[in-house]
Parts: sequence; structure tokens; C-alpha cells
Amino acid sequence: MSARHDRLVEELAGRLEPVRPLPRPSLRAGLWLGSALLIGLLLASRLAMVGLDAHAGRADLWLPTIGAALTAIAAAYAAFATSVPGRSAAWALLPLPPAILWVGAGGLGCLRAWFSPGIDPAETHEAVHCFGFLVCVSIPLSLLIVMMLRRACPLRPNLTAALAGLAVAGAAATLIVPFHPQEATFSDLLIHGGVVLGVIGLNTLAGGRLLSTARS
Repeated sequence: MSARHDRLVEELAGRLEPVRPLPRPSLRAGLWLGSALLIGLLLASRLAMVGLDAHAGRADLWLPTIGAALTAIAAAYAAFATSVPGRSAAWALLPLPPAILWVGAGGLGCLRAWFSPGIDPAETHEAVHCFGFLVCVSIPLSLLIVMMLRRACPLRPNLTAALAGLAVAGAAATLIVPFHPQEATFSDLLIHGGVVLGVIGLNTLAGGRLLSTARS
């Protein structure tokens, strides 16, 4: 019995193949952020960057953009960090400060627009264009980050997926700036907020299920 047991162990051990370790979370986050940047460069080659003129010399308009970009970076790192078994869930707090800057600066810009008579709300076709841009950019970024996260088999799939959604939302909000001529208005804020919440929610639901099946 012991000899057969030893042969079985040797046979199973002989079939083992070395597991290729995953790259560091910082490297994987950098690869995903590089993909987002590549999408931005492709869009810049095809679309007019009318938004840069509106943001030129306007610190109040750049603050939410900086907050969105930092949120994308921090949330992407946190998503890949929490996908590694043994890493602390406290990494989920990393994107909180830039997210506060993003939301707070955007809200203040909206309030400023209420008291500035020269700022007009976005027209219907511009609102549709804004919504379509955010959705079209968010879809490939969401698919890519979920595929990259599945390799790690995260133990907290919903938390990791929510952080991935926040990273996607921040990246999409950053990428739209060069192509979006409108300033921060209430209608603009509603569109951005709705898409951001939708992206985070869908990534949490769909992405969480996909990441949880990766462990089975």
C-alpha cells in the first residue's frame, strides 16, 4: 500500500509544471493604464481636440481632470493589488483622496457655472456625444482589466471588480477632456455621474461574477 502510494505521489509530482508568477501589481496596472493612453492617442488622431482650448489657463477645470486621472491610477493599482491573495483589503482606500478631489472639484465647477451667465448648458447632440464617448471608451477598458484580473483569481472579487470599475470611470473621464468643449454644467455633471456610477455598478456585478468563476 505504501509503495503504491509512493508511486502515485511520484507520478503526480512528475506531471507538475512550474507556475509562472504574475507580474507585480504596479506593472500590471501600468500595462492597463498604457492601454488607456493608447486609446487616447488613437482618438486624438481622429477627433478634433476642441476641449483643450476651453481648459487652457483654467485651473478650476483642470482640477477635476487631475482628480479623475489620479483616481484611475490609484484604483487600477488597488484593483490589481487586492486581486493578489494575501494582500490587504485596505488598498481599496488608496483611490479615495483623488476621488474626493475629482467629485469635489467637479461639483464646485458646476456651482460656479450656475452663477456665470455666459456658460450655456450642453445641447442635446453634445450630451449624446458625451454619453456615447464615455460608454464606448469604458467598454474596451472594462473588458481588458477584467481579463487581466482573472489571472490572479482574487479572493474578494466584488471589491476588486468595483475598484476596476472606478479605474475605468476615471480613465474615461480623463480621456474625454481633450474632445469635450463644454464647461462643467449641471446637465454635464449628471451625464458624467450617471455613466461613472453605471460603469462601477456593471463592473461590480458582471466583473465580480467573472472574477469569482475564475477561482472555480
